[in-house]
Amino acid sequence: MNWQEVCERPELEDLPYKIELNRLGQIVMSPASNEHSFRQSRVIRELLRRTDSGEVLPECSIDTEDGTKVADVVWFSDAFYERHGLATPYPAAPELCVEVRSPSNSDEEMAEKRRLYFAQGAEEVWISESGGAICFFGRSGSIEESGLVPGFPKST
Repeated sequence: MNWQEVCERPELEDLPYKIELNRLGQIVMSPASNEHSFRQSRVIRELLRRTDSGEVLPECSIDTEDGTKVADVVWFSDAFYERHGLATPYPAAPELCVEVRSPSNSDEEMAEKRRLYFAQGAEEVWISESGGAICFFGRSGSIEESGLVPGFPKST
């Protein structure tokens, strides 16, 4: 199954789960809690407040070498939008991908998501931890603060 087929299946439209595909085209589902949605909202609100251009999207599908992953929040530049429009899934990662860690997410899983997004061209990946702490990552590893969104708080 590919991402377009998933998007077109009516029985998958209103699931209370986050859906992704692995490299075999199998659906991987994770339940989303209200805390997860709350932290997504806080990151989105802060990004909108601190960026003058580009776009902020929730639940953004990105084609990776391990199937279609869905970043919880992304920011992309006007140039990214000019190249890719609203392709579903995006063939490249937006400049900034944010994952909201759920209690079931292991450190290894979060490291793999970072690796996949960077392999697809992301410049930064952020992890929103339980309680709202934000961990910033650049291609070479952990960074003290965002270069894409200077001054973004370390907690939302």
